Amino acid sequence: MASGEEDRDKRRGSTKFKRKELGVSCMLSTEVGAVLALVRRPPDFNSPYLPADDNYESASVNSLRSLRSLIFTLHQEWRTVDPSIYLTPFLEVIQADDVPASATSVALSSVLKILKLGIFDERTPGAKDALDAVANGITCCRLEKTDPVSEDAVMMRILQVLTAIMSHRASLLFSDQAVCTIVNTCFQVVQQSANRGDLLQRTARYTMHELIQIVFSRLAQIEVKDGEESSESDTDDVGVLESGYGVRCAIDIFHFLCSLLNVMEVIETEGPNAHSVDEDVQIFSLILINSAIELSGDAIGKHPRLMRMIQDDLFHHLIYYGTWSSSLVLSMICSTVLNAYHFLRSFLRLQLEAFFGYVLLRVAALANTVQLQEVAVEGIINFCRQPTFIAEAYANYDCDPFCRNVFEDIGKLLCKHSFAGNGPLTSLQIQAFEGLVIIIHNIADNIDKEDESSPLGPYSNHITEYSPFWEEKEKDGKDLEAWVEHVRTRKLQKRKMLIAGNHYIRDDKKGLEYLKHSQLISDPPDPKAFAFFFRYTPGLDKNLIGEYLGDPDDFHLQVLREFAATFYFTGMALDTALRFYLETFRLPGESQKIQRVLEAFSERFYDQQSADIFASKDTVLILSYSLIMLNTDQHNPQVKKKMTEEDFIKNNRAINEGQDLPREFLSELYHSILSNPLLAPTSTNVDMNPSKWIQLINRSKVVQPFIQCDFDRRMCRDMFACIAGPAVAALSTFFEHADEDDLLHECIEGLFSVARIAQYGLEDTLDELISSFCKFTTLLNPYASTDEILYLFNNDLKPRMATVAVFTVANNFGDSIRGGWKNIIDCLLKLKKLKLLPQSVIDFELTPTQSADGSGVVFRVRNSKLGSRQVSNIASHSSFSSQDGKDNLIIGSEFEQNVNMIKQCRIGAIFSKSSNIPEESLHNLGRSLIFAAAGKGQKFNTPIEEEETVGFCWDLITAITLVNVHRFQAFWPQFHEYLLTVAQFPIFSPIPFAEKATAALCRISLRLFSSPQADKFPEELIFKSINLMWMLDKEILETCGGVISQSVIQLVSEYPGNLQTHLGWKTALHLLSITGRHPETYDQSSEALITLMSDGANFSRINYSYCVDCAFSFIALRNSPLEKNLKILDLLSESVNLLIQWQKNQYSDPGSNSSGVSNNSSSSLDENPRGGSSNFTMNLFVKLGEAFKKTSLARREEIRNYAVQSLRKSFDLADELPFTSANYISCLNLVIFAMVDDLHEKMLEYSRRENSEREMRSMEGTLKISMELMTDVYLQFLKPLSESSGFRTFWLGILRRMDTCMKADLGQYGASTVQDLVPDLLRRIITRMKEKEILVQREGDDLWEITYFQIQWIAPALKDELFPD
Repeated sequence: MASGEEDRDKRRGSTKFKRKELGVSCMLSTEVGAVLALVRRPPDFNSPYLPADDNYESASVNSLRSLRSLIFTLHQEWRTVDPSIYLTPFLEVIQADDVPASATSVALSSVLKILKLGIFDERTPGAKDALDAVANGITCCRLEKTDPVSEDAVMMRILQVLTAIMSHRASLLFSDQAVCTIVNTCFQVVQQSANRGDLLQRTARYTMHELIQIVFSRLAQIEVKDGEESSESDTDDVGVLESGYGVRCAIDIFHFLCSLLNVMEVIETEGPNAHSVDEDVQIFSLILINSAIELSGDAIGKHPRLMRMIQDDLFHHLIYYGTWSSSLVLSMICSTVLNAYHFLRSFLRLQLEAFFGYVLLRVAALANTVQLQEVAVEGIINFCRQPTFIAEAYANYDCDPFCRNVFEDIGKLLCKHSFAGNGPLTSLQIQAFEGLVIIIHNIADNIDKEDESSPLGPYSNHITEYSPFWEEKEKDGKDLEAWVEHVRTRKLQKRKMLIAGNHYIRDDKKGLEYLKHSQLISDPPDPKAFAFFFRYTPGLDKNLIGEYLGDPDDFHLQVLREFAATFYFTGMALDTALRFYLETFRLPGESQKIQRVLEAFSERFYDQQSADIFASKDTVLILSYSLIMLNTDQHNPQVKKKMTEEDFIKNNRAINEGQDLPREFLSELYHSILSNPLLAPTSTNVDMNPSKWIQLINRSKVVQPFIQCDFDRRMCRDMFACIAGPAVAALSTFFEHADEDDLLHECIEGLFSVARIAQYGLEDTLDELISSFCKFTTLLNPYASTDEILYLFNNDLKPRMATVAVFTVANNFGDSIRGGWKNIIDCLLKLKKLKLLPQSVIDFELTPTQSADGSGVVFRVRNSKLGSRQVSNIASHSSFSSQDGKDNLIIGSEFEQNVNMIKQCRIGAIFSKSSNIPEESLHNLGRSLIFAAAGKGQKFNTPIEEEETVGFCWDLITAITLVNVHRFQAFWPQFHEYLLTVAQFPIFSPIPFAEKATAALCRISLRLFSSPQADKFPEELIFKSINLMWMLDKEILETCGGVISQSVIQLVSEYPGNLQTHLGWKTALHLLSITGRHPETYDQSSEALITLMSDGANFSRINYSYCVDCAFSFIALRNSPLEKNLKILDLLSESVNLLIQWQKNQYSDPGSNSSGVSNNSSSSLDENPRGGSSNFTMNLFVKLGEAFKKTSLARREEIRNYAVQSLRKSFDLADELPFTSANYISCLNLVIFAMVDDLHEKMLEYSRRENSEREMRSMEGTLKISMELMTDVYLQFLKPLSESSGFRTFWLGILRRMDTCMKADLGQYGASTVQDLVPDLLRRIITRMKEKEILVQREGDDLWEITYFQIQWIAPALKDELFPD
């Protein structure tokens, strides 16, 4: 069964094949019949073309008849039949000059049908000869007997056949010459169709386009032979295929297309006919050239001859015609260059630079018509739209000391054109602005792309080490980091060269010294550095260069040789080379200097000439001298008798080593100088002249190829820095004058992209832009009233957009803002004054990860560096627009519009999410808030407004401080400096600044000490600031007591263990004592103090003295509860146990490393604990005693007496303290003696008052207790006291106070009861002193005698009792 199916398939295939073969035979028979019919058709007797013989039959008719007889008798496949057999008869008809046009047309149709049916292919025998015959037949088509009406139809058929023959499979067999002939035939039809119908003209051009596409699309298939890439000979084989046409025809065709750019047309005028370039042919040529480049792509670069044609011929024409062509031609030229950039930029480095410099930038800036400027700007923008163009332009040109700053010039040109004037925006301004925004977005998208891992690194303005600036490093994919640094260094070198050039213009010596200082010149100096500096630094004084190069110094001569070596004279005529050489400097006046300069030129020119016209360099030197003299003779008006051509030739006889130079050569030089003088270097020749072009082509052979690179973060930063200033100005002015919503959105997006770029070391740029946009909010207008600003907000979208944009930048790019914070804060405060902000913008209980705006607007999580252009919900059109297309800032009432605006501003998030911004930015934010709170730059209409503004500022300061509390010690020192600066403002008023500041600082301190701090520095910082504020106006502690009380009480009660410094405890307890003055907070404050003193863990040596001071302040309060005062006194007396414990533990408590004595202490003892533990403990004990001493003067007798008793208790406990005898004497002097003296003085003071007997007697009772205390303490420490060298003086002090109290005069209130107490006290003391053998008669000791006389004076009745002998 399988075998049967195979048989059927074979029969079916055989049948199909036979049917196809039969179809071909029928087709050929039909076509032969049609042609014969037309050839035999009776002639038109009105036609001038009549045959001479009616019986005449041409050879073409016979050929057709022969073909017809063979069609159905062939016994082989048509594919194997030589195509010439069935093509030749038709071709003879086509080439015949005795057939009508209709027959020629049908014959052409027959050939076309044969080609399209594919009867034969490249493997058919005789296919190549047949194709050549067809090509030859078509190109030799005779139309002598045609009439003008039918000629267009014949030409249309010719075009169709040309397309078909080149599209045929066997067309690969064509020779290069045949392809060129076909293309040339097609172009002839194009030319002939110029004056015919539009359809024929369009078809001819389209066919030409198709032929170019076919030829150049095959270029990529051509293999390059070994050694071809380095071949420079035009006669070398330029590529090879197994068969058929190759690169040669592509070269010839491309050369032909380039030549079409020079086709001239004659313009008839009244005078002589003028010639100009045929613009229509130029455009047609550019279209074909574009097509050739697009289809061949980078394959052109594999073929040096074709590539050289593009480098030289094509670009020379493009640059030449681009400067003065029409807008349409310029547009086509831009497209051609853009295509060349895409595929061939590696070979076109200098050509692209020249195109930008001489065409696009020049036309865009200086064109006579706006249309040309728009075309040039659009051409620039098209380049900028390419993904890597601006990065490559910057790396290849801006960072090359010998090239112009293409990227910088493009950026500044777009900024200049987009800079809006006073009138409405023009189309050119809008177009340029769009281009500028494209550049900004391109840089922004690449500088913070997610996969960018290159480090930014600090940008240095100094060159650390010498490297030859004329040497360029090849890009190495393995060491991209080194290449980027090399590029950045070369850019810096280029900038330094320009600076050195500016110095050189003013003082040549300083300019050269700056080169050395900038590491642009080696040590010892390299003459190449000077040569390249003179050659390529723009704007130098040409006179100074000429004088330097002509100097006879050896080093100057080396520089001269190196200077001449920078020129490439290959292919230049002598006069052209000399003219180009002399454009770079002015010839010095001395003949010897001129000779040296020309010698260097002659040597260089001679070395680079391939012709044998000059026998030696001396010939070049002599002739160069002669040309300079000829130039002076012909173009100096003072020379009356001009040199003739014969004179010039005569003067230059036998200069070529005794031989004459060719007369024609000298004649050409003469006429060249006559018509084109050697220009002085002061003239500015901005056109691309032939000498410049030859120099460019020669340089392109030695420079590095165009570097293809991607963006690098550091390069992006450097690129934008070049245009930052103009870009900011352009964005600002454009936003100011733009009215359409789309343009406003473009400005806002540009603002965001600038902010993204500014994250990488361009903070000043962002500050400048923020300053400009803040002005557009109208909030900072000092002359506008509140109503006017509100009116603008409610009726103009632009201020609202600017406001949202500014605060969005602050939210997303706060880490890049420095001085711009001032403008942002000013806008915020203005919104506050306008009542546009909600009641509460900041929530002080926020954690750093929470949101504070409460607006309901969702934003992307903020990273340290944003990696997307969509930085906020207003970065695109949808940000201002809702789904129904209405603007969120327009819909609704005025109130709703403002609410939407404030929501989008997310003001709270600026401060609640400030934990990630760098310290410098945080410093500037704090500075702006502190200065604003102090009134700098603010204008307040009422005191209430001032108080609200100051309070709001301090709320914001508190917010950012709480969010950044983890790095408090890093930023608060600067904040404190700002507070000190504020205190020194000339017209600063501490009210309400200090009041709000103190309250805010207390809240901050509470958060700060809610957790233990590893370092004491933050504590000292915050309390320094608190002290500074209340010292500005001490009354504020009373006016803002509520906030202070809440914070301090909570601090002392809940976090006492987190306070570690003297300043902290001193300030906290001082504030606590102030809160006790207010009845509403007294109970909480006193309980906090009692709790603190009751807790031995928190009542430490570091806060001991401050607790004592605070306790005394509570006791001293009038009408304070007696039981609490007594409780405090008990705690004070019991604190001696802590002193004993600390002394025993040798500073093991938390405050062991600091002194605990208040600065208010009257103690003269050493306050440094490291000076000795006993001294330190003594200081604390004295501090305690002084507190009791002061309390003993209280108005209430119960407290006075209890204080004396507490002091007695303290001394009782002090037995365990290791005091020295000197310590005891000092303690008793400072505490007990002082207390007795004060009480005695107070008693006498009351005795002198009227109606004060009760107070006087009460004070007398306390004095008696204190006298008894003095006696008891003296006797308690009698032994150590007696061992002191100052005991004698101390003893006299006791006797003196006994005497003073014994003789106290109470005046009208009678005698004092103290007199009854003193004798008993003296009796106890002297008796004990005798028992201890301290008071005994000794030789050389007068203590006995002194005591005897004092007792006799104080209490004579005791003399006999105490001193019986």
